[in-house]
Amino acid sequence: MPARNQTLIDLEKKFWQSMVDQDTDTALDMLSEPALMVSTHGAMKFDHAGYRKMAEQGSMVVKSFELNDVEVVFPNDATAILSYRVKQAVAPRGKGESTEQEMHDTSTWVQKGKSWQCVMHTETPVEAGRKVH
Repeated sequence: MPARNQTLIDLEKKFWQSMVDQDTDTALDMLSEPALMVSTHGAMKFDHAGYRKMAEQGSMVVKSFELNDVEVVFPNDATAILSYRVKQAVAPRGKGESTEQEMHDTSTWVQKGKSWQCVMHTETPVEAGRKVH
């Protein structure tokens, strides 16, 4: 696997780990401002303050994650798009019991200087009972 691909995969995992660790500052270092997200909650645009509020006060928290079938595409030298399947365990904030979800996700990263920042993330639930190849 090319080193550039691994760099982006490592960044994606680092972002996920920042959510598990509830380390908002690490996440913000990797987020473009503004950034976009599309999920079952709809489409949204947010700045760093908006992300901090979601991360620190949102009703759900990520407890664990596992990325699979990761693909990386570079449409140009300064843009990377990752697609993957993720198994994530989420729980209501302050509660111990988590629920496992399986999602298809994409993230778009742009290079700014020597660092990469995530500018867009999408998440789509895997249909129940549907086999993923």
